Amino acid sequence: MLSNAALEGWHSSQRVTPDGAVESEQRARLPRPVVPDTGEGARRLGIEYWEAVRASTAGLVRPRTTTVGVELRALGVVLLAFGPAETEVGEDRVACTFPIRRGLLIRRAGGTITLAQTAGPEIRSTITGFHPRLGGPLYSQVQRRFHMAVSRRYFRRLIG
Repeated sequence: MLSNAALEGWHSSQRVTPDGAVESEQRARLPRPVVPDTGEGARRLGIEYWEAVRASTAGLVRPRTTTVGVELRALGVVLLAFGPAETEVGEDRVACTFPIRRGLLIRRAGGTITLAQTAGPEIRSTITGFHPRLGGPLYSQVQRRFHMAVSRRYFRRLIG
């Protein structure tokens, strides 16, 4: 696997809000825009992210698109369930946002994951308002590391 340095401008940050929600962002510079500034481009950001999840787990975690959103399942268990994609197309940004609804890995519903291409150009994976079931150091050692690995694979997939 390539190092973070292989992704130009790689940056990752995380904080925990006073109510225990996780705010996390990974970003990297792009050599060129990777999706068009269209609704289809925004949807592609989401599709590619879920494929990066599958690839990062060698197929153990499988995204399943349903009529009400996307579920991440492993061994028949819903780890995370997201509402339908909400796309945004603007002059300086194209994005695909999924509201976090339920699953084994969340303490309570709420928050979002947003996958965006911004002017610069830059690619971002941002989680806001996520209340993980795993708290404190356990979250950092497991879920946060997983999300960072998926983000790196996702960014490389888009750039490649």
